[in-house]
Amino acid sequence: MRGSDEAARSGGDGGAGPGLAAELGAETGERATLVQFSSAFCAPCRATRRVLGEVAAMVPGVTHVEIDAEARLDLVRRLGVERTPTVLVLDADGRVVRRAVGQPRKADVIAALGAAL
Repeated sequence: MRGSDEAARSGGDGGAGPGLAAELGAETGERATLVQFSSAFCAPCRATRRVLGEVAAMVPGVTHVEIDAEARLDLVRRLGVERTPTVLVLDADGRVVRRAVGQPRKADVIAALGAAL
């Protein structure tokens, strides 16, 4: 995905681990989860929601979870989310395998899922 891919490049998980999936408060995907951090007045967040929803509907076992960044400041701080939209791709174990900031293109999201599947 376009944007910051630091967690994947550095081999780190941005402070997230297997416990992240449990902290989301939503059902995660069997194979992968697209986690989107959004805010109320973020125009690119709406387009990102649409793109991630379309990809999740296309790929079996993939779920899209949207997190209100303002309501979940604990996760925002722990994961180093500085802007919205920020998208994390989690593998089946809940580990962050890709991270991007900004509105992604559908092709980039599909390609990023390859790291999780």
